[in-house]
Amino acid sequence: MKSKIGIVVCGIYDNKQFVTNTYIQSIRYAGGLPLLIPLVKSNSAIDEYVKLCDGFLFCGGADITPLLFGQEPVNGLGETNIRLDIFQIRLMKKALESQKPILAICRGMQVLNVACGGTIYQDISLKSEDTLNHMQNSASRTDISHKVTVKSGTQLHQIVGSILYTNSFHHQALDRLGTGLVVSAHTSDHIIEAVEMPAHPFVIGIQWHPESMFQTSKEMRELFCRFIKAV
Repeated sequence: MKSKIGIVVCGIYDNKQFVTNTYIQSIRYAGGLPLLIPLVKSNSAIDEYVKLCDGFLFCGGADITPLLFGQEPVNGLGETNIRLDIFQIRLMKKALESQKPILAICRGMQVLNVACGGTIYQDISLKSEDTLNHMQNSASRTDISHKVTVKSGTQLHQIVGSILYTNSFHHQALDRLGTGLVVSAHTSDHIIEAVEMPAHPFVIGIQWHPESMFQTSKEMRELFCRFIKAV
């Protein structure tokens, strides 16, 4: 029987909830059974989702409401949806409590950090240091954009090695780390590109989009396969 992977809704547009197809296909080809988890205003439903699924994929999407990590909005903040934010943060906390494997991508990593009490730069331009362009403008989302250095001894390092060349589609970044999280990768401008939770069997958050590079990168395929294996 294939492991049931709950893919959490990416966003809401024109009264439609959606998940980008590349997430679904990456889970499928890595050997998991993709199940889509929609936004619902129900704590009991969240409990049922956590019982039903064997692991969870939190996807990319829009910005998180700053009030949820103790800040007010500043210039550079993009579109937010507080109903979706609250749902995903509640689901993340329950999933963490369950000790079931979690892979959190882009916004998903930011949701993970906020759920653990961390904060986010509402726009990378707010960092005091000069930074790279982390919102690439390329012909394809499969194209690489920058180099990522992975910390030795981390779970991510065991999966993908020391150096990765990844795509990049984000204008926000992690600031203060949430409780229990450690940095496992960064770019040359010291933007956090990956985190993990040593006390948990498998929790990895990454800032790039491996689902878009699944067909072109063996490292991205291995990341999804190791996630399914952990499940």
